[in-house]
Amino acid sequence: MQLFSQVVRRILFIVGLSLIATGAGATPTMPLAGVEYQVLKRPLPAEGGKKIEVIEFFGYFCPHCNALEPLIAEWVKKQGDNIVFKRIHVNFHGLIPQQKLYFAMEAMGKADEYHMKAFNAYHIDHNRLQSDADIMEFVSKSGLDKQKFAEMYNSVFFMQSKLARATQLTDAFQIDGVPSIAIDGRFVTSPVMSVTAVGQTTEEAQNRAVLQVMDFLIGKIQKERSSPATVSSAPASTTHAASSAAKTSTKKK
Repeated sequence: MQLFSQVVRRILFIVGLSLIATGAGATPTMPLAGVEYQVLKRPLPAEGGKKIEVIEFFGYFCPHCNALEPLIAEWVKKQGDNIVFKRIHVNFHGLIPQQKLYFAMEAMGKADEYHMKAFNAYHIDHNRLQSDADIMEFVSKSGLDKQKFAEMYNSVFFMQSKLARATQLTDAFQIDGVPSIAIDGRFVTSPVMSVTAVGQTTEEAQNRAVLQVMDFLIGKIQKERSSPATVSSAPASTTHAASSAAKTSTKKK
């Protein structure tokens, strides 16, 4: 019996060490492909030129996008000329008016100024932005130029092009939940993915973790570009095993 107990303790000790080693191998600061971020099997053309293209997939309906927005806005400022930052409002839940709201503001050059106001309208003022009337109510209260906004919002050709492109990119990057971030046409990460190896944690911790993963990927790309002969050996993967307890993204329906 004593020998059996010693064997059991030894097995538990070995298992414990292996779990510690696994946890130590993947962190937000030293993320692994297939864990904290995914590598597309078929990279997409990036439109950043000499800069690194970063695309945030989001939705005004999403409370997790709302929580992430102030942090990612600050991150973008810190990156400065290193990146070209873009946003794509996804077509989840059939909320096309919300997509059109963002794309109209973007076309007016007002997206950065009014982006958080749109989030506040939905999550604080309870304007669900589900109809054209809801959108125009927001525009009137926010101070946007109503006439210029209406011209962009009601431009059939412009909006058809933007909506089609949004759907194309969402599908190409295999985005099934928001917020998600695509980098350099090759990598995709999210607050959920960024804490895969950590397990259950707070949303604040997830949001800060994903910024660390993004920093890592930006640095990785910069190193690759400065050493063209270096070939990345990171394994490609298009699935992740995020802890169900840590899932704080809005899923596609």
